[in-house]
Amino acid sequence: MKDSAAAPRFALPSRLLHWLMAPMVIAQLLIGVTMVSALSYYPVLLAIHRPLGVLILLFALVRLANRLRHRPPPFLSTMSGAERRIATWSEYLLYALLLVQPVTGWAMLSAARFPVTLAGPLRLPGIAPHNIDVFAVLRECHGAFAFLLFAAFTAHMCAVLFHTLVLRDRLLDRMALWRVRPVAVRPDQPGL
Repeated sequence: MKDSAAAPRFALPSRLLHWLMAPMVIAQLLIGVTMVSALSYYPVLLAIHRPLGVLILLFALVRLANRLRHRPPPFLSTMSGAERRIATWSEYLLYALLLVQPVTGWAMLSAARFPVTLAGPLRLPGIAPHNIDVFAVLRECHGAFAFLLFAAFTAHMCAVLFHTLVLRDRLLDRMALWRVRPVAVRPDQPGL
């Protein structure tokens, strides 16, 4: 048996930020869906949704700074040129949405003169003029960006699952927090 080399990995700060932020984004998407479908829970969910959105914005800014500082590892050889371009552009789309979505929500609330309360008396300043028409446009944008974020996040998860379960090319090892051991490749199993 011959050991295959471990996949090149993202820098540790990148991996930590990724796995800290992923549950926040999942929770935010679930909270957002629940807010519009279960109005009796709306006030409680909104009290969670607003500060969590600010936290996601802060993490997205830190991740962007980290991403500019640490180059990602090279793509796996199992990925075609088209897959590499799609992966690159989908990463850009996810970063953009993780920045734009919370800012749009913040601006939407500012336009309606609703404060973004973080904790107790700590509130964010308004970033948009008080205007009901601006509020309406930003609310539509916030909803559209949420659907786009959900679609991009789902596509990202599907691609990772495809590589992990079907291709078995150890793509997930690039972002894993745990120690990665090389896989023993048997001569009768090409492509693993």
